[in-house]
Amino acid sequence: MVAFEIPSTYGYVIGTGILSAVLNVYLGIQVGRQRKVANVHYPYLYADKAEAESDSKKKLFNCYQRAHQNYLEGYASFLMVLFVGGLKYPEINSAAGAVYLLGRIVYARGYQTGDPSKRQRGSFAYLGLLTMVGTTIATAVSLVNSA
Repeated sequence: MVAFEIPSTYGYVIGTGILSAVLNVYLGIQVGRQRKVANVHYPYLYADKAEAESDSKKKLFNCYQRAHQNYLEGYASFLMVLFVGGLKYPEINSAAGAVYLLGRIVYARGYQTGDPSKRQRGSFAYLGLLTMVGTTIATAVSLVNSA
C-alpha cells in the first residue's frame, strides 16, 4: 500500500474542477435560450436536417447544442486526468486544466457563430488535455514504482 498526502496546492485543482462545472452550466443555459429562440421543443435534442436547412434559427440552435454536447462527451475524461494527475502535479494540472477550459470556451464561441468550421479556433484545448494525460501517466508510474 502506498500512502501519500494531498498537497495544499491541490486546492487549485479543485478550483479548476469547479470552473469546469460552471462552464458546463453556462453552456447548458445558452442551449436553453437558443432552444426558445428556435422553437425546438423537448424531448428533441436537435432540429432535424430539413428544419435546420430551411430555418437559420434552428441551424444556429443545432450549433449551440453541438458545442455543449461535444464538451460533455469529453467531460468525464477531463475530470479524471485533472484530478488524478493533480495529485502529484497540482499546479501544472490546474494550469493545463485552465488552458483546456479556455480552449473549450473558444471552441463553443466559434461553433455558436453558425459556422462549425470556426470551432477549430479552440483546438489549443488539446494542449492542456495532453499535458494532463501526461501528468496522470506520470502519477500512475510513480505509484506503481513506489509499491
